[in-house]
Amino acid sequence: MSAFRLRCAARALHAGGVVAYPTEAVYGLGCNPLDPEAFERLLALKRRPDRKGVILIAGDEAQLAPYLGSLDPEVHARVRASWPGPVTWLMPAGPGVPGWLTGYRDTIAVRVTDHPVAAALCRTFGGALVSTSANRSGAPPARSALRARLLFGADLAVVLSGPLGTRDRPTAIIEASSGRVLRAG
Repeated sequence: MSAFRLRCAARALHAGGVVAYPTEAVYGLGCNPLDPEAFERLLALKRRPDRKGVILIAGDEAQLAPYLGSLDPEVHARVRASWPGPVTWLMPAGPGVPGWLTGYRDTIAVRVTDHPVAAALCRTFGGALVSTSANRSGAPPARSALRARLLFGADLAVVLSGPLGTRDRPTAIIEASSGRVLRAG
């Protein structure tokens, strides 16, 4: 992935745009998690209700720190051992985290991605990103840049091309405090 394309995508994110990019298993849609208008655009593209909550991805754990509440050190160690990697954890949301990110719950879904393009996008942007599959709600997700472009067209500020990771299913989602698997990966 060229540094120029990553900078273009990061600028678009800072300007309130929605971008598409490859992840571990499918193409994702992302936006600035602290921009409510960008978040509304993303949900409108997906035709998805705001009560579901979203996943935040990051290039490193420090990018998630502003969104996280306290967690038992032993549980935190288990989470850290899986990152970077294809595991999304449901963790306590920090104070002041917008309800639109959590689905108006007290937890937030987060992942330090090991996908090189997604991680580079987070690093270039300078923080965590909303990350949800590139599809209309209930429809199969895009598995290519072309399919993302066909689904969303000019509504996407940037589409980053690149290979998907090796997974054939979206990442597992695990509740950090209990270890309960909410979505198998």
